[in-house]
Amino acid sequence: MDLDAHQTLLPLAAARDLIVAAVIVRPAELVAVAAAVGRVPAGPLRALADLPADDNSALDGFALRAAEATAPLAIAFAIAAGDDPAALPEGMCAGIATGGVIPDGADAVVAVEDAVVADGRVLVTTAPDPGNGIRRRGADVRAGDVILGGALPLSPLAAAALVAAGHAEIACLTRPRAVVLATGDELVPPGSPLRRGLIHDSNGLLIAGTLRSFGCDVRAGGRVPDTRDETERLFAAALGADLVVSSGGVSVGPRDHVKPALRALGVEEILWRVAIQPGKPVWVGRAPSGAIVIGLPGNPLSALVGLHLLVAPLVARMLGLPEEQFPGHAVTVAVPRLRGRLRALPARLTEGGAEPLARASHQIVRAATADGLVLIAPGKGDHRAGEEAPFVPFRQASAAAPPAA
Repeated sequence: MDLDAHQTLLPLAAARDLIVAAVIVRPAELVAVAAAVGRVPAGPLRALADLPADDNSALDGFALRAAEATAPLAIAFAIAAGDDPAALPEGMCAGIATGGVIPDGADAVVAVEDAVVADGRVLVTTAPDPGNGIRRRGADVRAGDVILGGALPLSPLAAAALVAAGHAEIACLTRPRAVVLATGDELVPPGSPLRRGLIHDSNGLLIAGTLRSFGCDVRAGGRVPDTRDETERLFAAALGADLVVSSGGVSVGPRDHVKPALRALGVEEILWRVAIQPGKPVWVGRAPSGAIVIGLPGNPLSALVGLHLLVAPLVARMLGLPEEQFPGHAVTVAVPRLRGRLRALPARLTEGGAEPLARASHQIVRAATADGLVLIAPGKGDHRAGEEAPFVPFRQASAAAPPAA
């Protein structure tokens, strides 16, 4: 019998601390802003130019001197967005489009609806104050001002702001290179015919898709048959990555070869077995190459829990992302607590709170519409219906601090 089976379970908070402490923040690379959405900037980003770059018109109308608006004004020229206009002659106005540069000499813009045009002259019906209708240079941001503080994935809106402020490319932390391995002779590709005893490989898809949502550059390392030699060979081929995540083969059965294979490859154990349910038999280690290896259990919801409670903070730390607290939501039904183990249940958010969808680690279909995991603290008795519990949303990685066990 494997003596590992009798080791004390590690509390979730301690497990996360050990994993995060093993992580090295990623180096930076230059990325075109157009391709940087979802990437994490390597540091604060500053405006390269004033925005707006010039005083410009906030509306369609006429640029003029406010002091001259009491008399009819001849139209000297028209200004479209993108024009570089001449100075405005005294006693005249200029037609101007929204975004058009204010000509030297003008100090106000009158809206089209506040003027009457007749015989080539403009009669202002509502006298403007100086500055009316003008967006001042640098009113949005000045060159050198911080636009983004970094440490958050770049949104489309933030990317657009960077381009507007003069950036064509920015330094981003490189994506962690991740390899996914699914172990087990019972696995067959999606859609393949099933004979008795076989299952479709859903874990490979679950793990790869989740890692991509965390910000990883993912490749499949293949399906690992239940032999020691092949397990060692395929893991050895994967250790050139930054992160290796596998499912299955980490428990204590006679065909669970992952841990001994990794030890033979020089992968140093960081932790083994965490006080969570489902997902207890998790193995984490560091290879001589620096790769972090996480062996998740084979049951799909056990793998799901490991991804969001253990792999997520690891990737977040690689990307320099900040900590955040898990929000609390009322749990819609009573849930029995477990002594010494935190329960992590897939749940859907409803008007009444977090509704648990599946309680057995194999029930992936029942969990399919979950929005996240609701965490039920260890203890005696039930977590009462209506009582709040931490909720881990299914989204990009964060280095969120877990609830106290």
